[in-house]
Amino acid sequence: MDRKHGRTRDGGTTRDGGASRRRGPELEDAILDAAWDVLVEHGYHGFTYEAVAARAGTSRPVLYRRWPQRDDLLLATLTKFWQPIAVPDTGSLRDDAIGFLHNADADRAGMITLMSVQLVDYFRDTGTSLSELRDTLIAPGQATPFEMIVARAVERGELPDVPRSSRVVNLPLDLLRHDMFMTMRAVPEESIVEIVDEVWLPLLGVPRAPPTTSA
Repeated sequence: MDRKHGRTRDGGTTRDGGASRRRGPELEDAILDAAWDVLVEHGYHGFTYEAVAARAGTSRPVLYRRWPQRDDLLLATLTKFWQPIAVPDTGSLRDDAIGFLHNADADRAGMITLMSVQLVDYFRDTGTSLSELRDTLIAPGQATPFEMIVARAVERGELPDVPRSSRVVNLPLDLLRHDMFMTMRAVPEESIVEIVDEVWLPLLGVPRAPPTTSA
């Protein structure tokens, strides 16, 4: 403890300093928030115990006790900020698909840019890919959003109950990610609609709606 300033080793303060010591979930949240800030600002190369401890106002041993390896801390940080994307349930296959892509576009554009730029060194050092990292952040055995959307459509009778390739089922999100990577920005509305109407629904065997005609 730094008695002169009343600071504890975890970055909180003593009663003389006017604040209680951070412990448990409160301390862990503060550390992961600080780790996220360091990752966004400095990338994987600058994602060090020293930098995170300094940003969190704590000590390196506090971090080592919880995350013995730097990559443990990285995965814990990404897990906290990699939140599930809301899957709409509108009663329509097309509307669910477009709605989910809108949600993914809003929620993941910044994360995709971060991972593609700030984690280049991580992928090189570990010999892994974004796809493998994403799988690590998702609970094992969990259905993908588009598997859920297709399953609901089958239950409603919109689609026949036949085997479908996982690549085809999950294609819309793969195409959205591709556009994000290529442009490093949010995907426009017309591209989202095109992914669903011109590519995905025809692959599922859904007939295209006839064009509307003016009266």
